[in-house]
Amino acid sequence: MSDARRYAILAPGAFDDTRAKTAHGVIAYAEDETVAVVDPEHAGKRVRDVLPYLASDAPIVARVAQTLPFRPTSLLVGVAPPGGALPQAWRGEIVAALDAGLEVVSGLHQTLGDDPEFSLAAKRGGTTIWDVRIPPQVPLFSGRAYDVAARVVLTVGSDCAVGKMTVALELVKAARARSIRARFVATGQTGIVIAGSGIAIDRVISDFASGAAETLVVEAARDAELILVEGQGGINHPAFAAVTLALVYGCAPDALVLVHDSARRTVHGFPTPLLSYRQLIRTYEGLCAGVKPARVAGIALNTRNLDEASARTAIERARDETGLPADDVVRFGPQALYDAMAPAFAAKTHALGAWAER
Repeated sequence: MSDARRYAILAPGAFDDTRAKTAHGVIAYAEDETVAVVDPEHAGKRVRDVLPYLASDAPIVARVAQTLPFRPTSLLVGVAPPGGALPQAWRGEIVAALDAGLEVVSGLHQTLGDDPEFSLAAKRGGTTIWDVRIPPQVPLFSGRAYDVAARVVLTVGSDCAVGKMTVALELVKAARARSIRARFVATGQTGIVIAGSGIAIDRVISDFASGAAETLVVEAARDAELILVEGQGGINHPAFAAVTLALVYGCAPDALVLVHDSARRTVHGFPTPLLSYRQLIRTYEGLCAGVKPARVAGIALNTRNLDEASARTAIERARDETGLPADDVVRFGPQALYDAMAPAFAAKTHALGAWAER
């Protein structure tokens, strides 16, 4: 398998909704090219016909077999079904891809490489399966992250699936435009596929999750002066707060960027109300304060579900309520928000106690 992949993306019946965020993220940000999408509901269209903001002319077809004339090297499972298990109806398409010699790339919780039918098909097709979520062995947190010279910025959220990965990627783009050696650190399956490396923190045993985050930061710091770490979950999400906390402590951030979907009022999947900006800032900064202080440098809003006038109103409200820079880095570009937060990104903070004296 060469370094450059040509993706066919499997997203049956879901390409146009948020379940296909892996597909959307890879099309928008990966250096690897997407050459086709499999979704029978939109067969005959192009990606931009369904999702104009992705600005891709990749064709949408009904079956994996119809992607082969576009010379894909890999089939990406582009949808995250509830529970992370592969729907039975998709199995035939996975087998068809493997029989055709395509690598299969999957970020599902279900490990496709352990499936006897898929393993046999991969052997038959002379290809491999990349289960993105399988983590490497990682150490316990050691404090090495406190010693890196690079400044570390973590995106944190009001909830899950609000755009933390997208904001990190956009801010890396803005930093590089300012000739800053910036690196994106992937901590979830979509980010890993985009970056080609990373660790899915939600699959790491809890005692080692902060160590996994630290490992990623230490590795990225070897050739970066600014590191943008992809956040996960949300601190008051009943199901996903644990992975949020592992990143808050494990990557030892010097600054935080708060990400919020302006149209959302409750935590995804629960009736739990979202915290206010001030509550979120107090909570995240309070967690950092007892270990390694980090302040929220700005607010990155996801205004995709608002019209432009409402989006601008939401941005102004966030600025007024917090006194911090705020913007939508996708809708209005990342440069203005990056420049406003750059002074907060320029300094290192120090861990408390004995760590700061080493």
